[in-house]
Amino acid sequence: MPTAVIDGIPTAYEVVGTGPPLLMCSPGGFDATMSKWRTLEKYRETRILDHLAERYSCIVYDRRESGASGGRVEPVTWGHYVAQAKGLLDHLEIDRAHLMGGCMGCSPVFAFAVAHPETVKGMVLFWPVGGARFRIRGHARFAEHLAFATEQGLRGVVELARSHDAGFGKDPRIGPWGQAIRNVPAFADAFLELDQGEYREIVGDMVNGLLDRDTSPGAEPEELFDVEVPALIVPGHDASHATSAARYLDECLPRSEYWDVPVEEQTEEAVPGRILAFLDGADG
Repeated sequence: MPTAVIDGIPTAYEVVGTGPPLLMCSPGGFDATMSKWRTLEKYRETRILDHLAERYSCIVYDRRESGASGGRVEPVTWGHYVAQAKGLLDHLEIDRAHLMGGCMGCSPVFAFAVAHPETVKGMVLFWPVGGARFRIRGHARFAEHLAFATEQGLRGVVELARSHDAGFGKDPRIGPWGQAIRNVPAFADAFLELDQGEYREIVGDMVNGLLDRDTSPGAEPEELFDVEVPALIVPGHDASHATSAARYLDECLPRSEYWDVPVEEQTEEAVPGRILAFLDGADG
């Protein structure tokens, strides 16, 4: 699997299919690996990646701190995720591309459009995360990690991360850097040398920056109002993907198309064709 080093952090990626470039920011919350495009329920059911790859060069990758990509202990922001995505396009020498996000991958996509509008031809926001339950559950996950780190120390975090292969979403105790601890022995060694008080501050700043609102996080509404990039919004409807978050993005993005279809009607027969029709229009 190819790897690009972006700001000193390895990014594992793959290009699937042929055609115009489509950068795809992975679903899966804080365990956002490229494999989720084929394994998470809705993406598996609709076979989105397989259908899009028939017409586009789909660039999929593991978000930093996920899968085979690396990480760095710092207060990670949406801007860091944008920098990774932009760095990958630069690595591939791509000046303009469509972007698609699934789940928590939607936030880096519209944050990317705020930061680099000239690079984005169109964006698909599939089941954007958001809502009060998403924020509350996210804060609880980070709090569980900090409680474990306080009780067991950073060595306990390292030992637990190495004892199984579940991600931060399934076992919050390992923290957002659990996968990087597993992947790179030198990272784990450096993690053990961190000051625990400073580490708590880093984790606190990270969660407060990423999960700071009860709607879809990633950019300020005043910034979204100025984004003249065509956007297709496909709403979810559960505790992590509140329909209100999708409606909020429709309100804020001036060139949005809101596909008002119930989740149970978002099938393989309907979803890929709707996305391809939008991308064709954005191309034109």
